[in-house]
This record gives sequence, C-alpha cells and structure tokens, in this order.
Amino acid sequence: MNHDWKEAKGAKSGQRTYSTRSLHGQVVHELGKRIVTGDIDEGEVLPNETELGASFDVSRTALREGIKVLTAKGLLASRTRTGTRVRPRHEWNMLDPDILAWRSTAHDPDRFIQDLVEFRMAVEPLAASLAATRATTEQLAYIEQAYFDMVAAGEDVHAGVEPDLRFHQGILHASGNELLAPLGALIEAALTMSFRLATPAIKLDSFPVHKAVLDAILDRNPQQAHDAMVNLLGYAKSYNTAVLSEMRENESVEA
Repeated sequence: MNHDWKEAKGAKSGQRTYSTRSLHGQVVHELGKRIVTGDIDEGEVLPNETELGASFDVSRTALREGIKVLTAKGLLASRTRTGTRVRPRHEWNMLDPDILAWRSTAHDPDRFIQDLVEFRMAVEPLAASLAATRATTEQLAYIEQAYFDMVAAGEDVHAGVEPDLRFHQGILHASGNELLAPLGALIEAALTMSFRLATPAIKLDSFPVHKAVLDAILDRNPQQAHDAMVNLLGYAKSYNTAVLSEMRENESVEA
C-alpha cells in the first residue's frame, strides 16, 4: 500500500465544521485541536487572557469569542476566580463535528477508528434494516445514484469520498427515524477521514460489499440489509486497521 499518512490525518469535509475565516475561528481550531489531541491536558488551567492572546496573536475579543465556542462544545469551563480550565474528557460533546475532526488528527488514531466503527455498528445496520422497510421511491433512487457515482469514481479515492458519504447518509435518512437521520451529518468529518484511508485497490474491492447493502434495501429485505451493513462495516474496520498499521511501520522505518 502506498498512502500519505499526513493527508489522511488532515482529511475532513469542511462542510460541518466551524469556519476558520475569522480570527476567533482560528483560535477555536488551534486551541480545540491542542486540547482534543492531548497537547493540553484535562483539568489544565489555561494561561490568562493576555498571555493566551499573545500566543495566538489575536485580540482579547477574538480570544473570548473562541473560548465561548469551545465552552459550548464542552471542552472548557470558565470561572471568575479560577480562570478557564479544560473540562474532563467524558464531559466533551464527542459527536460535535469539530471534535470528531480534531480526534482524527490525534497522534494515535487507533482508538478513534475503534470508537468510530463501534458507533457505526450500533447505528448503521439498524438504519439499513429500517430503510429496507420505510424508504420512499425517491430515497431509494438517491442511495442507488450514490452507489453508481462511487463506481464511476473508480480508483480515485478522493472523488469517491463524496458519493460514499451520500450513500451512508442517504441510508440514515431513508430509515425514517428522525433521531438517526442527523447522525450522518454529525459524523461527516470522521467518515471522510475513514474513507480516505482506503487505497485504490481497497476502494474497488468495496464496491460489491456496498452493492450487497444496496440490493437488500432495494429488495425490501430488512434482515439482509442489516447483515450486509454489518459486513460492510467489518470490511471498513479491517482495511482501516491494516492501513494504519502499515503507516506506523513506514514511520518507524523512516525514523
């Protein structure tokens, strides 16, 4: 396998994440990433506004706005006497698109991939089975077109990411469950990172596995749709693990 680890680490859609166009948006991403990746520890008190503002080269106003955003994401807590402190990890909003994107850039992504696959296993097989029963004609056509577009992208991993997202998000929406439907958008950045770990050969091999899910949904067979999605997610876990393992080996050799 020939794969660019840095490219995979930085992969995200950018559609759901917080904008970096403003100064406070840049603070959000830089400070948030440091916290989520462990460069700033849980419970650690941040420097005062003067020091922190100087380190980011931004005004106090921009810094305060950035901290407000990170506070809303559950990463920070501000107190008048004790200052701004990093909240315990279990209090973070782990389904926040930015936090998911930052987690995908962590120094050791294995835990992230494991959590992502387990989360998808809990959600997507159910969504597929429901879609087989509830999907409208329009929703079936949407999922089918997403599959055709994946196939048309062929070995081009980057071109295949967007239709792959549409395929999985379309199934979540077709489930008819209003709690399941938004999950695709929430984890979009994480899915993008996972999809871009695929090599061209892996991408081609995944088409029949996706097709089995599509066929079961089109056939209105909920049990087959459930089982086919479990198989697809198992395939994704296997190639993610293999690619990450090879990347670590290559980094060890280069070091």
